[in-house]
Amino acid sequence: MNVLSISILIFILLESLNILMLYFNPGSQMGNGVGIFNAWERSKADAEMHLFVRYLVNWVAGTKLIFIALLIVILLSTGDNTKLLTVVALIASISSFFWRLFPIVKTLDKDNHITPQGYSKTLGFMIAGFIGLFALALAWSLL
Repeated sequence: MNVLSISILIFILLESLNILMLYFNPGSQMGNGVGIFNAWERSKADAEMHLFVRYLVNWVAGTKLIFIALLIVILLSTGDNTKLLTVVALIASISSFFWRLFPIVKTLDKDNHITPQGYSKTLGFMIAGFIGLFALALAWSLL
């Protein structure tokens, strides 16, 4: 198993844990749980809003599941060139977090709408870590 396959496998394992969290314990403050957002608990006061929020959480989990399934197919059935392009695509797509999601979560954090305070930085480092993992794997495989 080469470094590209290992990096994809690590991502599959970590994202699978996030999917499980979103489906079975969405209010958690660990992993990808939405319990870090104070609005999660507040949404429970309005049944319609909470159903909507739960729908969106499950939609995100389902989308992640599609990605993971496709990555498993790529991991098991393609050659190194496709895995190389997959890692490039993962770097590009994961980087979009910093374009749209990070500014929102940073604002929510600054305005005390996230518990624990400072979680946006932790999340930013975690996402940057994924990008770094893939960038290192890409560089290693090109050398």
